Amino acid sequence: MTGDRLSVLDNSFLELEQGPSHMHVGALLVFDGPPLDCADFLEHTRRRLHLVPRYRQKVLTPPMDLGRPMWVDDPCFNLDYHVRHTSLPRPGTQEQLTKLVARVFSQRLDRTKPLWEMWLVDGLEDDRFAIISKAHHALIDGMSGVDLISVLFDLTPDPPEAQQPEPWEPQPLPPTTRVVAEGAREVALGPARLARRALRSVREPARAVEGALGISQLLGPPVVSPAPRSPMNTSIGPHRRVRWVPVELDAVKQVKDELGGTVNDVVVTAVAGAVRRWLLHRGAPADRELRAMVPVSVRTEDQRHTLGNRVAAMRAPLPVHVEHPVARLEAVRSAMTGLKESKQAVGAEALTGLQDFAPPTLLAQAARINFSTRLFNVIVTNVPGPQFPLYVLGRRMAEIVPFAFLPKDHALAFAVMSYHGGLRFGLLGDYDALDDLDVVAAALEASLAELIEAAGGSPPRSGRFDRAAAESRRAVR
Repeated sequence: MTGDRLSVLDNSFLELEQGPSHMHVGALLVFDGPPLDCADFLEHTRRRLHLVPRYRQKVLTPPMDLGRPMWVDDPCFNLDYHVRHTSLPRPGTQEQLTKLVARVFSQRLDRTKPLWEMWLVDGLEDDRFAIISKAHHALIDGMSGVDLISVLFDLTPDPPEAQQPEPWEPQPLPPTTRVVAEGAREVALGPARLARRALRSVREPARAVEGALGISQLLGPPVVSPAPRSPMNTSIGPHRRVRWVPVELDAVKQVKDELGGTVNDVVVTAVAGAVRRWLLHRGAPADRELRAMVPVSVRTEDQRHTLGNRVAAMRAPLPVHVEHPVARLEAVRSAMTGLKESKQAVGAEALTGLQDFAPPTLLAQAARINFSTRLFNVIVTNVPGPQFPLYVLGRRMAEIVPFAFLPKDHALAFAVMSYHGGLRFGLLGDYDALDDLDVVAAALEASLAELIEAAGGSPPRSGRFDRAAAESRRAVR
């Protein structure tokens, strides 16, 4: 595995990390029970690292950008650097935890080391502890992150003791001459490989036409039709705020069963309603359709438990201009159905398939166009998680809260993950541009509540949106 080249998509996430835009993703995992001994947790992690060898590897960029970067073993790998231990001061409230999570996600990962960290956090109230996990998007996408969780954690509180793996010895770094030679060879052989691919296209014309149409839809009209500007699209700094909103998965499923659509349609609709409330609270116009970037997994069954990215960047309408929640859901459902029938996902797969043929600079440009921040207003990513409890050293995981990333000029992102009957919305905001992230979280609760009520459910009536909005207005004054 040492010397594997990064895929075009994986490398694009490295290239998109510029200025204050950190391209790591991750999650907050909260556990019931007394805190773990850090030495025990380190040993537990060490015994399973051989299952995810990429976690001991770093990125090596070829000289003169000859070819794509590659994964190589880190000869200085030290698990103590990547697994860190901290504690909240008493009383260990959720507010204190959100501040810690925000600080962790405000720090860029060190490119000279393997691109991941885990923080073991003691001192939570109600006899709980937490793990904050983050990894660079070049290393994992949402689905591979879920697979990783299932590898590192257990299905029962008393699993068989993991066998001690063979001592790990890093493979030597490849000589610079070999890296340069292989990079030059990759560039030189590109035209010949492209010609062979063209010959195959002649033999399989239907597949070739479908891929070409997909790429044209992926990189075509939206390029000349950027997303409308909104208060979410402004310059950002390196610091972050986080919030999270819980909801029962059954309540969301009731909405889709009674009103139509899928769980993802309900998620996007709830986000649209939250953004609408927040815009109106800010006195900004909510009379136009915005656009969400909705990553869709194209990971096949045989690619499970593999790292790297297998996602298509689908750009979906976000109907904040639709006032009634049921009509808003219908607008989302219709739009998402149209996306599924389009060739965007096919185009993303076809673009990835060209990585062994086209010049790296051309592929990097295509990937940047595909993920161009001008083409969408906000990220809304929804990942299905395990619907059974997970454990670490006998302690049960109570909840998982996911967090996405903020691209250039994007001050807000929504990440959603289900786990054991629950659904958690993780909100990531720029520290300065989203000082009213509490209002967004409360607006999301209200948006979910009106959908549940419209489906005949009984949502809690907390009035949190009104209180958060009032507090925000007082802070402005």
